[in-house]
Amino acid sequence: MSQLNNDGRSSVSFILNGNPVTGYAEPRMLLTDFLREEMGLTEIHVGCEHGVCGACTIRMDGLPARACLTFAIQAEGHRIDTVQSLAQPSGVLSDLQLAFRKHHALQCGYCTPGILMSSSAFLEINHDPSEEEVRDMLSGHLCRCTGYVGMVRAILEVARNRISA
Repeated sequence: MSQLNNDGRSSVSFILNGNPVTGYAEPRMLLTDFLREEMGLTEIHVGCEHGVCGACTIRMDGLPARACLTFAIQAEGHRIDTVQSLAQPSGVLSDLQLAFRKHHALQCGYCTPGILMSSSAFLEINHDPSEEEVRDMLSGHLCRCTGYVGMVRAILEVARNRISA
């Protein structure tokens, strides 16, 4: 349960990328700002601040969520995963991250963390997606650099490889 301190901020405790964390947030502080400013996670990008572009996508209790539409205090007691959670603790990239690199599915990289979070959740529920299903999932993200072709190829390759493994 969050507690209010003397300066009007509430304590917020949750599991972040597998580790318990606690910080302080003003009542209306967005999760994007909390993760960047209080937790130091610069991979959380803020694009539109309206939940449209998908750059801020994280996973909350395993499901994709827009951090720009979530108050920090709403994370209390939940599990929050960012793109950091995809790689091994040793730094070895996940199969999805490696496929994005292989297929040049990123350029400037601004939207990439959010897209990887949505893609990872998508592949957990759809083990053998069609190209149309992948494109539909990606339609929740705006990327101005890649044209999505490399992303589609990467996601389909990961799905195929996971099935054959």
